[in-house]
Amino acid sequence: MEEMQKLVDMLNKYAYAYYVLDKPLISDVEYDRLYDKLVSLEKETGIVLPNSPTHRVGDTVLKNFKKVTHKMRLYSLDKCQTKLDLSNWINDIKDKEKNVDFTLEYKFDGLTIVCTYKNGYFVSAATRGNGTVGEDVTAQVKTIQSVPLQIGFKGELIVQGEGMITFENLKKFNQKYPDEALKNARNAVSGAIRNLDAKQTAKRNLDWFCYNVLYAENKKFNTQVEMFEFLKQNNFKTSQFKVFDNAEDILNEIDNVDKTKSSLDILIDGMVVKLNQIALREDFGYTSKFPKWAMAYKFEAQELSTILKNVVWQVGRTGKITPIAEIEPVELAGATVNRATLNNYGDILRKKVEIGSRVFVRRSNEVIPEIMGLAEKLENSKKIKKPEFCPCCHTKLIEIGALLFCPNKKGCKDQIVDKITHFASRDAMNIEGFSDATAQLLYDNLNVRDVADLYSLTYEQLVCLPSFKDKKAQNLIDSIKNSRNCNLANFIYALSIPNVGKKTAKDLTKFYNNIFDFKTLTVNELSKIRDIGEIVAQSIVDYFNDEDNMMLINKLLKNGVVIENASSNVSKLLDGLTFVLTGTLETMTRNEATKLIEDNGGQTSSSVSKKTSFVLAGHDAGSKLAKAQSLGVKIINEQEFKKMIKI
Repeated sequence: MEEMQKLVDMLNKYAYAYYVLDKPLISDVEYDRLYDKLVSLEKETGIVLPNSPTHRVGDTVLKNFKKVTHKMRLYSLDKCQTKLDLSNWINDIKDKEKNVDFTLEYKFDGLTIVCTYKNGYFVSAATRGNGTVGEDVTAQVKTIQSVPLQIGFKGELIVQGEGMITFENLKKFNQKYPDEALKNARNAVSGAIRNLDAKQTAKRNLDWFCYNVLYAENKKFNTQVEMFEFLKQNNFKTSQFKVFDNAEDILNEIDNVDKTKSSLDILIDGMVVKLNQIALREDFGYTSKFPKWAMAYKFEAQELSTILKNVVWQVGRTGKITPIAEIEPVELAGATVNRATLNNYGDILRKKVEIGSRVFVRRSNEVIPEIMGLAEKLENSKKIKKPEFCPCCHTKLIEIGALLFCPNKKGCKDQIVDKITHFASRDAMNIEGFSDATAQLLYDNLNVRDVADLYSLTYEQLVCLPSFKDKKAQNLIDSIKNSRNCNLANFIYALSIPNVGKKTAKDLTKFYNNIFDFKTLTVNELSKIRDIGEIVAQSIVDYFNDEDNMMLINKLLKNGVVIENASSNVSKLLDGLTFVLTGTLETMTRNEATKLIEDNGGQTSSSVSKKTSFVLAGHDAGSKLAKAQSLGVKIINEQEFKKMIKI
C-alpha cells in the first residue's frame, strides 16, 4: 500500500505539471513506466486508491477555460509493449472474426482537439480533457489554417484530430522569436492551444490532422477507409494510412516507418492499428478506458529526462566554444547516451538548465543528442558559469552575441587539430585513413601547424610515429598525394570558413570558378545568391580578406594542391530546378541522388513548397508526398528522374 500511495502521489504530481502547468518534469516514457507499475500493483492487490490516476483518461481541465461536456466519451488508446504483444492482439481478433482487415496510421505526438460543425460551418473546438469534459478552445483553433471553417456536409458533425506543429514551422518560430524559443514540437502545440490570447496561438502556425469521426448526423460508415474518404471530401487534412490483413505485413510496415520517421516534418511516437470494419468495432466494445478494437505501438524512446552532472567546454575548428553536457547515462533511441550538446552559452540561459538539475535529453536517429530544457530544478542544483578563458590555450575569450570564441587561431591546439581533421574528411579533401588521432599525432610529433603542412610530410617522418608501421605510413602518404586534385566546392568546404557548409560551398561554385574570385567579392554580391544571407556572406568576405587565410591558400597551391574548374563538371540539365526527396529509392541512396541533382545544376530542399519543381518519391514516402499532392507539385519516380539526367 505504501508503494502504491507513493506511485499515485508521484504520478499526480507529474500529471499536474504536464497537463495544467505545461511544464513536464519527466518524459512520457518514464511516466508510462511508473503508470504501468501502478496498474500491475492494482491488479495484484485488487485495490485502487481513490486518487489513483487510473480512474481517469486524459488531461486535467484548466480552470481558466470554459468547460465543455463532450457529446460522447473520448477514449484513450491501449498500447503494446512489444511487437509480439501487437502480433498476438491482431491474431486474437482474427481468431474471432476471419474476414477482417486493419488500418495502420501514425500515432501523432501533439494535442487532441475535437471540432464540431453544424449546417456546414465550424462552430466550436475543445480539448479532450478527462474524456468527458474538455476545455473550450474555439478561438485558438480558429487560427489553425488546416481546420476548415466551412464544409460540404450539412448535418451535425463532430470530428477528432491532433493539433501539431511541423518541424519547419517550429524552426521558423524559434528563429523569429528567440526569446520565446520552444523546447519541442509537443510542448509548442500544448502551450499554444492553452494560451488565452489567440494571437499568440496564431504566431505558432499550427496544423491539425483529422483522424476520426465521432458523430455524423444521419451518416454511417462501413469502414475506416470510407470514413477517411468522407473527411477528405469535406476538406479535412488527414494523414496517410494503409490497410493490411495480417500481422506480419503490419509489423514490416511499422519497421519501415520507424526507419524513415526522421524524414517526416511532424512528430510521431508510434503507430496505431485499428479494426477497419466499423460495425465490428461495436461488437468488440470497450474497456473502462480503451476501445478493444484499436491498439497503439510506441517507438523506442527518443526523449528522456536525466541528471545533468557537469558541463565541459570544447573548442571547434572556427574557435567557437561549445558546452558539452555530461549526464547520467540513459538508453535512448537504441544507444547509451552519457554526453549531449548544449549548443552555446545563450542556449544554457534560455533553457535554464543547471548542474545537478533534471533535464530533458533528445536523440533522433543520427542526430547528436541534445539537452532540450529543464525538467526539474533539484535541491543541490547550481548555475553553469560562463568561461572567461579558452579551455585549451587559456586565451581570453571574445563574445559575439550568444557565442563565445577563442581568437587564438594560430596557437590553439584544439582549433588547429580540428581544422586538420575536417580538412581531411570525406566531404572535404577526402584523405583516406585520416582521423582525429592522426591529426593529434602530427601536431605533437611532426610540428604540423596548418593543413598545408600535410603536403610536406614524408614517409620517413610518418614511419617513426607511434603505431605507424611501413604499410600504414605509405598508405597515408598515398592518400595525401591522391587528395591533391580536388574540385572547388570540396576545397572551399575544407577551408573551415565560418557558416559555410557543403551546400553553401557547392552553391558558390555555380557562380565562381576560381578560388581567388572570392577575394574581390562584396557582401551585397554574395547575398544575391539564393540561400546565402548577409551573415554567411560576411563570413566569406571576412575569410578571404584575412591575410593569414590567403597565405594558407597560396601555401596549399605551392605544395601541390590543384583545384579543378568548377563549371567543367556541372551540366545544366537541371539548372534552376529544386527537388525534394522522400521515401526509399531502389538503386541509389538519397545522398547519391542529391549529388546527381547538384552535379546537373539543380538543388535540393528539405521541405515542399509551391516553389518546389519536383518531388522525387521512393517507397514509403511520407508527409512530403501528401503535401506535394495538395500543392499540385509534380511527383516523379526514380526512373523518370534518371531520364531527366540521361542515365
